[in-house]
Amino acid sequence: MGEPANHHSCWRLPVQGGLLAALAGCTGPLSTLEPSGPAAASIAGLWWVMLAGSAVLFALVLVLFALVMRQPGWGSRVSPARWIVLGGLVLPAVILIPLICYALLAGERLLPLPGHAPARIDAVAQQWRWTFRYPDQGGLQTQDVLHLPAGTPVDIVVTSEDVVHSFWIPRFAGKIDAVPGHATRLRVQADQPGRYEGQCNQFCGLGHAEMHFTVIVDRPEDFAAAVKQAAASAEEKK
Repeated sequence: MGEPANHHSCWRLPVQGGLLAALAGCTGPLSTLEPSGPAAASIAGLWWVMLAGSAVLFALVLVLFALVMRQPGWGSRVSPARWIVLGGLVLPAVILIPLICYALLAGERLLPLPGHAPARIDAVAQQWRWTFRYPDQGGLQTQDVLHLPAGTPVDIVVTSEDVVHSFWIPRFAGKIDAVPGHATRLRVQADQPGRYEGQCNQFCGLGHAEMHFTVIVDRPEDFAAAVKQAAASAEEKK
């Protein structure tokens, strides 16, 4: 009687360890499932909805599989053509069509729609660093440190001086390419002051792994002074 209990205990620890490791991967400075802004929250919500939809579809397929295994003659009255239509088209469509509609709505919320133009910050990528310019702050610039005001939408205008890079702050918004000779725009908003992380998410050469940057979200009243201090510090390091 003792062997089955020991057997189960041997499996329990690896399973629990695997679950803890999987959950740990959902948090951290580069986690898209720990959003700190409205755009990132929309992306995380879409991820959870997609996960739930895929789980439901997988469960339905398993139910059909179980019925066939337990009752081999089950479903034999249905023609193969009807099985293809019902199982290959109707069943996925019941789940996928609502998911597509939700994804389109979530995508619309991520777009920098026309209207009041928020503050602008230019992000210039170059192997292997990021330069951030603040036109609204007299053209000051910082190196590998991006300052943002909390609770305020900001348009990040992204470009590159050499190869294609990708600008990404996982906890604030989706990623966008930095293309030489072309400016792309990403609207971000940080909910709370604090320290966050961003990175290049496009392989751009041997130094790609080190092409990350720090994001410091300041209180709105402290933002201008923080940018000025960071720009002075960047100038001293040159």
